[in-house]
Amino acid sequence: MITEFGKVFIFLLIAILFVVVAIAVSRLIRPARPTFEKLTTYECGENPEGSPWIKFNIRFYVVALIFLIFDVEVVLLIPWALVYKQFGWAGFFVGGFFLVLLAIGMAYEWRKGDLEWDRPKPQPPVIKKTELSQSLKEEAVEV
Repeated sequence: MITEFGKVFIFLLIAILFVVVAIAVSRLIRPARPTFEKLTTYECGENPEGSPWIKFNIRFYVVALIFLIFDVEVVLLIPWALVYKQFGWAGFFVGGFFLVLLAIGMAYEWRKGDLEWDRPKPQPPVIKKTELSQSLKEEAVEV
């Protein structure tokens, strides 16, 4: 008699065995004809240039995260759009409030400049020598 944990263990063994056998069989029967084109890195149809170990601009990740956030929120509107009539005016206003929050969030991201691909580089403040000597004198007087 096999316990419940034994059944789970056997199921996991069969699953692992299935994956290993599928990969091994596919390696045996697939054609192996590597060409230069097949071995190059695919980057959206562009030929790669330079080293692959470059730092990507954080803007790519920020825009992707903003897209995911708003995409998920818009997907949440689909069920609401299908059933809001069942909840009457209260359901309509809740959905409208949700849309207003989405619009405020999008306006905030737009105003902040996170939706721009090419953001101007920040200019660090420059302290002139006269300002620096003035602040040093003020600090000396306070001590």
